[in-house]
Amino acid sequence: MDLRVLRYFVAVAEERHIGRAADRLHMAQPPLSRAVRGLEDELGATLFERTPKGVTLTGAGAVLYDEAVALLAQAGRIRDRVTAAAGAATLTVGTLADAAEHVGARLVSLFRSRHPHVDVRVHETDLADPTAGLRTGLVDVALTRTPFEPAGIGVHVLRRVPIGVVLRDDDPLANLAAVSTAELAGRRWVRLPDGTDPRWTAYWTGGPAAEGAPVVRTVQECLQAVRWNGTAALAPVDQPLPPGLCVVPASDRPPSELVVAWPKAGRSPLVRSFVRIAAEVER
Repeated sequence: MDLRVLRYFVAVAEERHIGRAADRLHMAQPPLSRAVRGLEDELGATLFERTPKGVTLTGAGAVLYDEAVALLAQAGRIRDRVTAAAGAATLTVGTLADAAEHVGARLVSLFRSRHPHVDVRVHETDLADPTAGLRTGLVDVALTRTPFEPAGIGVHVLRRVPIGVVLRDDDPLANLAAVSTAELAGRRWVRLPDGTDPRWTAYWTGGPAAEGAPVVRTVQECLQAVRWNGTAALAPVDQPLPPGLCVVPASDRPPSELVVAWPKAGRSPLVRSFVRIAAEVER
């Protein structure tokens, strides 16, 4: 019997409502309903009486609830004892600009609930390192965007987001539904740091850097270059913008991939767990 499904069952039993239980578990309602019905099929017993107002436990469900609570408590004690025996654990998470914000609090709350004794450290890198510290060995796992040189790095795509060109509101192209690369010909583009991964530079710049343009190392520096100097820059269409700027979708650019990435060599159990939880959140 899957402990994860038992946790789902306990949440539904305590909330007496599938929707509230789904919110508590940070998951969608349909997979929760399927998991509960699967548990009923596995046990060959109806666990809940379903009504328009919610659910109540049947006699069989009440027995399972008592047993499940005891079993989950025991599982928690086992984990605590093993964690204590292993000593303090640390996980360093690399982030690139605002990539971590797109996964949000749900990832944090789920990871903390499953690994309460782990000391999580966050290392934020600038636009010169799209691997967010993986390539230099500074982090254990990273939340970032592609593309970058993938040698030695495992990647799980969490979300694909269309990208567009960031323009000032008074730009002649600002009111278009979409723009193409041809329409951007001759634009002055932001300049990324020398030595930046060529795949990353080619994807996130639409042309040669503006002559004499200062190097930009953060998303905010890119946005301010557009705001003050009319320099063009690319960004996900859901990028928060300061007043005076807009993002016009790029019609001939592939979407941006928000990813969780890790070193292929020596991936630890904590990293594997982080990757699984990040994938759960995005599902």
